[in-house]
Amino acid sequence: MNLNILVVEDEAAISRVLVKILEETFTLYSIAVAYDGFTALDMLKEKEYALVLCDIKMPKMDGVEVLTKAKAFYYDFWSWRFRYCCRDYALGSI
Repeated sequence: MNLNILVVEDEAAISRVLVKILEETFTLYSIAVAYDGFTALDMLKEKEYALVLCDIKMPKMDGVEVLTKAKAFYYDFWSWRFRYCCRDYALGSI
């Protein structure tokens, strides 16, 4: 089971608050932080994350570009996961 969450946020104060909230809420999950889009993409290539919280307005590479590029190399994984979650939701098991 994947117990990793990635926070992509360029402002340190905001990322600290998000990490604190996530750690208190999801105690079994490992929370990682990337402070820019390039680092986030490197982290996404190395490890699978159950959830990615991504800031939209960031310097160098915005959040939409990060998620678009991540989708390119995670396409099979994300499309499978999306179908699986939608199926479970439709069947009432989520």
